[in-house]
Amino acid sequence: MAIEKSLLVDLSGDEGKSVKRLIEKGVTIPPQPRVLQELQENLVRGVADVRVLARIIAQDPGIGSVLFKVVQSAAFRKFLPFTSLEHILQAIGIQQTGNLVRAIALSSAMPSKHNRKALEAFWARSQAISELAMLIADDRVTVCNIFPDQACLAGIFHDCGVPVLMQRFSTYCKDMRLDEPGGWTDLAEEDARFNADHCVIGYLVGKHWKLPDFICDAIRYHHDMARIENHAARTMVAILQLAIHIYCIDQRLSSPEWNAVREEVLDELGLSEEMLPEVLDVILERYHSRV
Repeated sequence: MAIEKSLLVDLSGDEGKSVKRLIEKGVTIPPQPRVLQELQENLVRGVADVRVLARIIAQDPGIGSVLFKVVQSAAFRKFLPFTSLEHILQAIGIQQTGNLVRAIALSSAMPSKHNRKALEAFWARSQAISELAMLIADDRVTVCNIFPDQACLAGIFHDCGVPVLMQRFSTYCKDMRLDEPGGWTDLAEEDARFNADHCVIGYLVGKHWKLPDFICDAIRYHHDMARIENHAARTMVAILQLAIHIYCIDQRLSSPEWNAVREEVLDELGLSEEMLPEVLDVILERYHSRV
């Protein structure tokens, strides 16, 4: 769907002008799948019957099957084994399961008609960062008050502006070298070539998909943590940045942003330099021990 002008009210100055130019170029926001819309409508109405909600989710076998895979994460291990959709809803919680469904639904809303290889690599990266973010949130929940389902949403959505731009501009993938191992978007180069910002586009996607405001803000500023005033959004960005850093360690890739944000991230997550190596080991061990 075309970007709704009502979503632009929070954007001003250069950001607003940039997005308006993208609208004119035909950049569109992926629509929410019907199953997700129906699930959200029932949650807004306060429907709490897990049998009703499970039947809605079950209408999309793809979403249901991926949901079972997501809840095998070590972040939810205390609830295992999951025997049914009803059990997932009961054990994890209705709102929390709704967040997981929203995260899962995003990839199905962006079919890989073009640049299939790059899109598959993008979703694999996003899913890995999402799972690492869930584990970090689970590990630091008493300090940060961010929960795994929220971290899952942020992990999947944080770079979702990339496939939106990838599908609109035929040269985006090649120019941003996304088809190269370890290749990732450089914000300055992205702006110079396409007059676009995948963080702002991702923010608009999050708004349209009715993500919590603090997660939308985390998407918008996950490369610019210093601009965030909202505490929950700052904490979410800290979780995302640590998850990205751990992902780079695991994949033996360079982590170009880490040194610039390291102190802010550790402070926000209540970690010290001395604690960091042990935290990295614990998260990676849990990540690789997932069922």
